[in-house]
Amino acid sequence: MQTFDLAARGLRDLNAKLHAHNSNQTAWEIDNPKGSHAIAVGLDAPLEVVVNGSTGYYCAGMNKQATVVVKGSAGPGVAENMMSGTVIVEGDASQYAGATGRGGLLVIKGNAASRCGISMKGIDIVVHGNIGHMSAFMAQSGNLVVLGDAGAALGDSLYEARLFVRGEVKSLGADCVEKEMRPEHIEILRDLLERAGADARPEDFRRYGSARTLYNFHVDNVSAY
Repeated sequence: MQTFDLAARGLRDLNAKLHAHNSNQTAWEIDNPKGSHAIAVGLDAPLEVVVNGSTGYYCAGMNKQATVVVKGSAGPGVAENMMSGTVIVEGDASQYAGATGRGGLLVIKGNAASRCGISMKGIDIVVHGNIGHMSAFMAQSGNLVVLGDAGAALGDSLYEARLFVRGEVKSLGADCVEKEMRPEHIEILRDLLERAGADARPEDFRRYGSARTLYNFHVDNVSAY
């Protein structure tokens, strides 16, 4: 395990060392993050990175292959544009967590703020707590799992992403509707809950998806655009 004191050595040195990727240095522990931005961004190797504290903007953005664990809360854009690997936030996450993510697994053990999973394109996101308004806006593919409640306008302008919510949904966005939970969805959800370490029954969730009325412009739907 390589230990790196971010307060003493600086962000540029940290990310340069992580990007250099020495096969003998695959496990890293980062001390004193103090809310710094852009920690462990752009990783493209099977690294294991533990951040001992809370982070600022875009922690683990563009992640590929690596496992990044934040032992605190994360600022806006955690795991933004993630490609693969795993990002775990043990506290809360701010706005647009997992935005535009194309793959991998993002686990938030606390709550997520507004716009969680906007424009997601294949990422899997599991939130143990609640999510804020406009989450999964224009989400294209992937899975968003919420063990708590969801804020207003969930799944607005949704495409083909699957949304699973155990708690209450304040309101659904344009073109988002509740859908049947079929056996294949139960199995997808069961796997995601297990991988995210979530103690919940997939049968307790409801599924939401696109009504597919906004795929093509139609004058009867003009008020929904």
